[in-house]
Amino acid sequence: MRLNGIDIAYDDKGSGTPLVLVHGHPFNRSMWWPQVERFSEDHRVVVPDLRGYGDTTVVPGKTPLGVFADDLVALLDHLGLARVVLGGLSMGGQIVMEVHRAHPERIGALILADTSPEADAQAEREARRATAERLLREGMAPYADEVLGKMITPHHVRALPEVAAHVSRMMRGTAPEGAAAALRGRAERPDYRDSLARVAVPTLVVVGEEDEYTPVDVARRLHGVVPGSTLAVVRGAGHLPNLERPEEFNEVLARFLAEVAPGIG
Repeated sequence: MRLNGIDIAYDDKGSGTPLVLVHGHPFNRSMWWPQVERFSEDHRVVVPDLRGYGDTTVVPGKTPLGVFADDLVALLDHLGLARVVLGGLSMGGQIVMEVHRAHPERIGALILADTSPEADAQAEREARRATAERLLREGMAPYADEVLGKMITPHHVRALPEVAAHVSRMMRGTAPEGAAAALRGRAERPDYRDSLARVAVPTLVVVGEEDEYTPVDVARRLHGVVPGSTLAVVRGAGHLPNLERPEEFNEVLARFLAEVAPGIG
C-alpha cells in the first residue's frame, strides 16, 4: 500500500478488536508469526514492515522515530482503525511510545516488550552511528552472526535451531541502508518518560528474564513510570520472548487482552 510516499507491506488477519504489533531492529513482520496465528482467531491482527525493513520501501539516510510513527498512523487511517491495542518490541516499543506521545487518542491499550523509554547517552548515540556505518561497509551478515546469541539466549541458539535460523534470516535479509537509517534516527530519539507518565490506558510491560539488551531492571523502571501498568517476566527468554517462549508470551498477552479488549476499536 502506497502511504507517505513509500510502499508499506503489512499483514491484516482476523476480525474483532484491532491489535497492531510493531517489530524491532533488524527484523520484519514475520517475527510476530506466533502471535498472528494465535490472536487472529478472535482479534484483527495487523503487522506491518517498518520503513526500510522487510518488504517495505528502503529509504537511505536517517529515519527518526517520528517518521516511523507517522507511517503507522497513516496505515491506521488507511485501514479505518481509529483506536487500537498497539504493541511493539525493542525499537518497535520505542516507536509505539512515539505514537503515544504524538497521537495518544489512537491508542486504547499499550504493549511494551523488551524496550526502554530513556534517550541514549552520548556514548550510546555514537555506538549506534558507528554500527550504522559498519552495516553499510560490511553488510548485515557479520553483525547478525555477532548478535544472534544476544537477540535470543545462547541456550536457545542451540536448543531452538528453527527459531535461531528464523532470527538469523530476518537480520541477514534486512537492507543495510534501512537498518543504518533507523539506527541514526534512533540515536536521536527523545526521552519518553514524561509522556509515559501521562498514559491513561491499560499498559502491559513484558520482558524476557535473560534479556541482555533491555534487562528486567529496565522493564521494572518502565513499569514504575507508566501509571497502573502490569509487568510480566517471561522466564528463560532473552530479547525475543515472543519467539523463544511463544506459548508463555501468548498467555501473558491473552490475559491482558481479555481485560482490555472490550470497547477498543
